[in-house]
Amino acid sequence: MHPDQQRDFADFVAARSDSLIRLAYVLTNDQHAAEDLLQSALAKTAGRWRRIRSNPEMYVRRVMYHEQADRWRSPWWDRERVVDAVPERTTGDQTAEVETRITLDQALRTLPVRKRAVLVLRYYEDLPESEVAKIMGCSVGTVRSQTHQAITRLRELVGEPVTLEA
Repeated sequence: MHPDQQRDFADFVAARSDSLIRLAYVLTNDQHAAEDLLQSALAKTAGRWRRIRSNPEMYVRRVMYHEQADRWRSPWWDRERVVDAVPERTTGDQTAEVETRITLDQALRTLPVRKRAVLVLRYYEDLPESEVAKIMGCSVGTVRSQTHQAITRLRELVGEPVTLEA
C-alpha cells in the first residue's frame, strides 16, 4: 500500500472505529468477538483500500455482516467461552432495564440471521433502507419486508410493544 493510502486508511480507522465497534458488538453480543470481527473486517478493507476508498465504511459494514452471518451458521458459535475471571461491576438497581434487555436479546437470538441483521443495521446503526440493502446485497423491498417480519416476531415473543432505539 502506498504511504498516502496507508495514511488515509489510518485516518479512516481512527475516525470510524468507535461506530464500527458498536456495530460489531451488537452483531456478536461479545466484546472480544466484536473486536475480532472488526479487526478481521479492517484487514480485508486494507487489502482493497485503493478500490473502495470512496465508500469504505459501507464495505467494512458489509464484510462484518457477512463474516458474522458465517459465524452464526457455524456449529461452534453457541459454545461456552472460558475466561480467567468473571468481571464485576457495581451499579444502582437497573433490574427492569436488565430484564428488558435480556428479554429482547433472547428474542433477537431466535430470529433468523438476516432478520436480526436488518434490525441491527436499521435501528441500532440508524442506516437508511437503501444502505442496508446495499450492505446485505438485497433490494429495499426485501429490507422493508424483513424489518416488518422481524418486528412482528419480536412483538409475539416479547408479548408487548417492541421499541428499538438507535
